Amino acid sequence: MSRKSTSTLILPDAGRRRFIQGLAAGGVILGLSPWVKPSWAGAAPAASTGTAPVLSGTEFDLVIAETTVNFTGNPRLATTINGSIPAPILRWREGDTVTIRVTNRLPVPTSIHWHGIILPYQMDGVPGISFKGIAPGETFSYRFKVQQAGTYWYHSHTGFQEQTGMYGAIIVEARGGERIRADRDYVVQISDWTDEDPMAVFAKLKKQGDYFNFMAPTVADFFRDISQHGLGNAMDKRRMWNQMRMSPTDLADVSAYTYTYLMNGTSPAGNWTGLFTPGERVRLRFVSSGTQSYFDVRIPGLKMTVVHVDGQDVEPVTVDEFRCGPGETYDVLVSPQDEAYTIFAQSMDRTGYARGTLATRAGLTAPVPELDQPQWLAMADMMGAMGAMGAMGGDMAGMDHSGHDMADMDMAGMDMGGGAAVRVRHARTEYGPGVDMRVDNPRTNLDDPGIGLRNNGRRVLTYADLHTLGGSLDPRGAQREIELHLTGNMERYTWSFDGVEFGKSTPIHFHHGERLRVILHNDTMMTHPMHLHGMWSELQTANGDFQVRRHTFSVQPAQRISFLVTADALGRWAWHCHLMYHMDAGMFREVVVA
Repeated sequence: MSRKSTSTLILPDAGRRRFIQGLAAGGVILGLSPWVKPSWAGAAPAASTGTAPVLSGTEFDLVIAETTVNFTGNPRLATTINGSIPAPILRWREGDTVTIRVTNRLPVPTSIHWHGIILPYQMDGVPGISFKGIAPGETFSYRFKVQQAGTYWYHSHTGFQEQTGMYGAIIVEARGGERIRADRDYVVQISDWTDEDPMAVFAKLKKQGDYFNFMAPTVADFFRDISQHGLGNAMDKRRMWNQMRMSPTDLADVSAYTYTYLMNGTSPAGNWTGLFTPGERVRLRFVSSGTQSYFDVRIPGLKMTVVHVDGQDVEPVTVDEFRCGPGETYDVLVSPQDEAYTIFAQSMDRTGYARGTLATRAGLTAPVPELDQPQWLAMADMMGAMGAMGAMGGDMAGMDHSGHDMADMDMAGMDMGGGAAVRVRHARTEYGPGVDMRVDNPRTNLDDPGIGLRNNGRRVLTYADLHTLGGSLDPRGAQREIELHLTGNMERYTWSFDGVEFGKSTPIHFHHGERLRVILHNDTMMTHPMHLHGMWSELQTANGDFQVRRHTFSVQPAQRISFLVTADALGRWAWHCHLMYHMDAGMFREVVVA
């Protein structure tokens, strides 16, 4: 993620018009299918699930095709399932065997991956790993037994089709009945849309990693630093970032310059609405389908009790806000009393937002908050535990950062905040043009809400707050340990494991039945949502205690996490960053369980 800092650019007129149109036009869909309809939920009975078509049972027919949509004032072709964005909500029952026949009416191959669902690897839906894909004109039948309950989702794993609209939610009803009781039940699927060809977006990132970032440090920022910290410290701070050719505003690769953020397939002005009666208990199933976007979710004036994460029940925790990364799902309970509340999901880089409304009747709205001011990355986001050295005598501006690995400094055993300091070694493959920084002393704490959410005056969820009910699925300790580093070079826009892009990598081997400890070490200044297919991952505290069971983990900048995996799923599996452009640029590995 390093690059030389430049002056802030003013958002071009074309980009500004595109953003305003996204707000003004709403989620108008010019679809060719009877499924497509205005995106507000009618007077739904208890247990309604929103506005996407709902398909229930054990036999399903899904058709993938192109459909014309208009989110910004400009008609565009989207990739849809049964003509709908989002795709139909699929309702399954734990213990049933489901058959899903998927017909491809696109001129190119396609696929569907069942995100977080435990199934045979041949049904996982990753072309080139678990099957060959679905050719144009062909029908592929997925068939598997549903072994779990909860909130999940599905999406294409082919090309950039997820970016063009191919995603939907899954609700699996528990065999013994729903443990979490609610009077209303809504899926809230948040995503990002661009009118541009995703391949063009990717090409721009490959040519200039900060193409969509208009928040680089400015002269005004420099003078503000002088007024707050003095000329010397301001000069040191700017010199430090410039020497490392990094920007403290590297928060998101793609911004609202090209993105329109959607809630249940509706733009902010379209105002998706879920109805309630005062006094009811409402369950909101948040599904983060942002291709390249993290969303920070809150409902001003309404507390949210998180009860279910990544398909697993957790000990209830009440918060004002939570961060929802690509691939993650969060279920919350709310008890609205007033007439209307805004569901507000702002992007991590604070350039735009998705929004909807909880209301007692259609047409009501509540005030929409202003976007929070973006925060700069802190030293801890760049150097991990070493970032706390600012409290030990300066901001490290005078240090030699060449190579970014601080290899000459022996920091072993030093506890500088952010959890226990950990001294690590880097693979030889990390020392090459595909890696622009390395972190020698990562932080291991789980109680950090992340950049942009720290000390904002609201109660923000952290991973340290999450505890899966029932504890670990496997009482065994680790029999073997695997450590991988998340690496990249923002100038080249290459992303990788241990400095090795997928095309140059070899599979990672798990032995069938073994219990592994997996360590992920983030050597970049971006947060990566890491998704291991086919197996549950059980996050550990820095002390090695069980924390929470997930299928997707967000690893913060300069952070090191560890989790346990039971390799109980034979076959070939994908493991990748769920930021789609990062995955396509190389942060992807194959896992073989044999």
